[in-house]
Amino acid sequence: MASAFLRLAVAGTVFLGLSFGSVASAASCGRSPAREAFDVQGLKSELMVTALSCKVQDRYNAFVGKFRSALLAGESELNSYFRKTYGKSAQREHDDYITQLANVQSERGLQSGTIFCEQRLGMFDEVAALDNAHDLSNYAQAKDIMQPAVYETCAAPAVEKSTRTRRTTRRAVRKI
Repeated sequence: MASAFLRLAVAGTVFLGLSFGSVASAASCGRSPAREAFDVQGLKSELMVTALSCKVQDRYNAFVGKFRSALLAGESELNSYFRKTYGKSAQREHDDYITQLANVQSERGLQSGTIFCEQRLGMFDEVAALDNAHDLSNYAQAKDIMQPAVYETCAAPAVEKSTRTRRTTRRAVRKI
């Protein structure tokens, strides 16, 4: 019993550390295009999880219809981020991110239990009142939507190109 409690306490501490770490990371990013795209994607995912859990798909569809161009622009920014960061495995990593995002948010919903819908349905009214993509981005950033900690970055890292060729590498190995 005590070891189960200890494991639960450690897991909770790690979870809180990751959650607060992501908040600190997001705050230090400022308003980079990648950060905004992650925020909007997180909001979109949370609204989707809410729509499916609370059976209000029509409200989600209205959100997507209203902000289609902003959502597509954000998706394009994420595609660019993942290509720059992961190269050939970009699509797999992007798909993994979307899956992890939905899992994190679904888990949060499960933890909320029966009050989940009461807590989340108001977001549809709030986004319906927004006028444009800029408002949507500000709203998403202010909501501090849960993200997988792995992807809490401001922008894609710079890719270092190796100046060494295979031939140079082989010669160096032979000399050793």
